[in-house]
Amino acid sequence: MRAVVLVGGEGTRLRPLTETIPKPLLPLMDRPSLDHVLDHLARHGIHEVVLSSPYLESTFHDFIEARRGDPAITWITEPEPLGTGGAIVNAMGQLGDEPFLALNGDILTDLDLTAMAAFHRERGADATIALHPVEDARAFGLVPTGPDGRVLEFREKPEEPVPGDVNAGTYVLEPGALAEWAEGGNVSIERRIFPALIEAGRRVFGFVTDSYWLDIGTPDTYLRAHFDILEGKVEGERYPAPFVADGAVVDLRAHLGRWVVVGAGASVGPGAEIDDSVLHAGAVVEQGAKVVGSILGPGSVVGVGATVIGSALAASARVRPGASVRGARISAGGEAPEGLGAEPGPPMC
Repeated sequence: MRAVVLVGGEGTRLRPLTETIPKPLLPLMDRPSLDHVLDHLARHGIHEVVLSSPYLESTFHDFIEARRGDPAITWITEPEPLGTGGAIVNAMGQLGDEPFLALNGDILTDLDLTAMAAFHRERGADATIALHPVEDARAFGLVPTGPDGRVLEFREKPEEPVPGDVNAGTYVLEPGALAEWAEGGNVSIERRIFPALIEAGRRVFGFVTDSYWLDIGTPDTYLRAHFDILEGKVEGERYPAPFVADGAVVDLRAHLGRWVVVGAGASVGPGAEIDDSVLHAGAVVEQGAKVVGSILGPGSVVGVGATVIGSALAASARVRPGASVRGARISAGGEAPEGLGAEPGPPMC
């Protein structure tokens, strides 16, 4: 079985971190998050993957050059955004005549892909959608199914908190089910293709699973993904807590909380305090500084005695010595404004 991984999103909710790094290539623990997605596919016997994106394309080429082992990657240039459905249709020529997997590249999951593919075959499905039960479906919309697992409809996001099953962003698809959709068009698989298949009476099933699942498209959930990995909640991901990558330097007089990730080449000075935070490669936290519930991008600097709470610093951003910032979003190469968030507040998580 082959797979197509959707990596074309601009990551607007994760700005300013995604100003210079595409969302699927943001570090997750010790390597790009897309590496974790591809490793998960390889564990389930997927040996060929198609990727395409119109956003910061050259950075993906560097990633593909550095990637080793399964699965083999085919890159398709996407001259303009095609949407989730359009990107899949655009990749059909590389996927053959057999059923294939399609999944969002910003999802962290330990979903049993082997069991999902078997479910799809056993039911003779045209499309199978991974569904995840949630207590509050407002952010996702509901996907109700019948007693046999057949998807009945895609509902709009409810206004009130209600439990139910939501689209988990992983699909098994038959090429023939997408035959009527033309290449080159911008189309959503969730809003147009799946509803059209259901209306036409095609066999669309939901594969309900309580596997770990998290959309890491916001600063809050990006941090949460690291914390959950550190707590051993994601099958196949094992790291000590806190995690300090090779080449990082942490002074013995610094404090690191349990939910902390320090990237390669980062440094933490004497008397610094880090809690519930992720430091990317080369980030610097100087003497006596405090960082809580924050993301420090590559090469960013928190100066001596500064305090950073619930903030996100893009590549090479700076917080001046003695400054105190809260809820800041500092663009690449930028510096925290004077007086921003003078009093510490709650972290993002």
